[in-house]
Order: sequence, then C-alpha cells, then structure tokens
Amino acid sequence: MFIKFHTPLKVYLTWWLIMTVISEAIKEIKKAENDADQLIEDSKVKFNEIIENSEIKSDEMIQTAKNSANEEAKDIIFKSEEDARKEANSTTLKSKDEALSIKNSAMANVDEAASLIVKNIL
Repeated sequence: MFIKFHTPLKVYLTWWLIMTVISEAIKEIKKAENDADQLIEDSKVKFNEIIENSEIKSDEMIQTAKNSANEEAKDIIFKSEEDARKEANSTTLKSKDEALSIKNSAMANVDEAASLIVKNIL
C-alpha cells in the first residue's frame, strides 16, 4: 500500500527533507569549526608552555655551565698557585745551595789569598 501524495505535497516534503539535511550539515560544519578553533587555541597554549619551559631549561643549563666553569677556573687557579709556590721553593733552595757553594769556594780562596799576602809582606 503506497500512499500517493499530490505534487505540491511531494515538493514540500522534498524541500523539507533537503532543508533538514542542509541544516544538519550546517550544524556539523559549525561543530567542526568550533572544534578546530578550540584545537587552535589549545595548540597556542601548549606552544606557549613549551616556549616557557624551554626558556627555563635553557636558563638552568646556562647557570649550570657558568657554575661549572667557575669551579673549573678556581681549580686551575689553585693548581697554578700551588705549582708556582713549589717552583719558587725549589728555586729558593737551589739559590741557597749555589750561594753556599760560592761561599765555600770563596772561603777556600781566602785562606790561599791570606797566605799569598803574608808571603808578599814578609
């Protein structure tokens, strides 16, 4: 059993069906646009968080590198001062030994010089 519709009713029902489909399509498009806008906004927030975290991390890395460099510089200075002290002490000891050696040589010559003077005077 088919219901026969008159032509104006067919046109109206067809028009109503088309409008309903179009209306649903428009609703879906608007929902998709809203979802896309929300996704864009969420992405912007996430991007800003990533940038902020990267800046914090890079500042921490720079500070760590500075601290490490300062410690290394202190160690180098300390070692250099220690090496210089050792070298100065070594040089001082050498100089004292050389001075004592020269003094001893001179003292040996003093006795000989005194002998020569005494011989020449007599």
